[in-house]
Amino acid sequence: MQHFLKSMNLSNKIYSYIKITRPLNVLITFLVVFVAIIISQVESVGLSTIILSSLAAGLVTAGGNIVNDFFDVETDKISHPERVLVNDLLSKKKVVFYYNFLNTLAIIFASKISIRLMLIILFTIILLFVYSKYLKKLPLVGNFTIAFLTGLAFMFGGFAAQNPFGAVIPAMFAFLINFIREVIKDIQDFEGDKKVNLKTFPIQYGIPKSKFVITLLTILLIAFTAYPYFNNNYKIEYFIIVMAVVNPILVLCLKLLFDKSELKLSIISNLLKLDMLFGLIAIYLGK
Repeated sequence: MQHFLKSMNLSNKIYSYIKITRPLNVLITFLVVFVAIIISQVESVGLSTIILSSLAAGLVTAGGNIVNDFFDVETDKISHPERVLVNDLLSKKKVVFYYNFLNTLAIIFASKISIRLMLIILFTIILLFVYSKYLKKLPLVGNFTIAFLTGLAFMFGGFAAQNPFGAVIPAMFAFLINFIREVIKDIQDFEGDKKVNLKTFPIQYGIPKSKFVITLLTILLIAFTAYPYFNNNYKIEYFIIVMAVVNPILVLCLKLLFDKSELKLSIISNLLKLDMLFGLIAIYLGK
């Protein structure tokens, strides 16, 4: 019985270490860089470069999620009571060590490819820390920062392929869709953020104005998705997937946004994450 309890405790610890990184976000970042390299390459890029670059970016994302949870314990008690640190499933000391370990691995992996990639990784680590501690408290500045870093993941893949210009269009797509998602998350976290005096856009200017910003950004994104096809950047496969899947999901998100239910916000956030994957598929097949 004692052996069984120890095994269960170990399993729970391992699960907590995985959960705090938000593995789906890590996987998406890995795939973003992987696809960005493939679509940006002019000459064939070695498999080791693709894997190491994608792993470095994924590990930085994991570290960013950890440090975000570290500074958000009080707000998460209200907005996300299921999170690891809120439930004391891991000690803060262990979490700090884990954070430093993952970031160190990311720096090592990137340095194996080039100094430029290593510097981008260092810049990202620092910016994620500054965001978590300071910038996320500022209306739209924090949202812009995360959207910028998501776009930077594509540019990182472009630099790994030694052709950053090839990643500009998907970087813009990622920037816009994540800007939308970040404002959605601020509406979702409204009560928790308000109790700890954060100055997010919904708190400062109200939820109706936040929904207006989301609507404008979504319309801009839908219009932008057509540009790469009509500018002959991507083939018909891209256009079909975007028009049949990506944009209908964006329209559905807008419809759900104006339904009077807080549960819809969580659904919208997950739909946008899924839409990012469909966007990646469209870009990959359309190149």
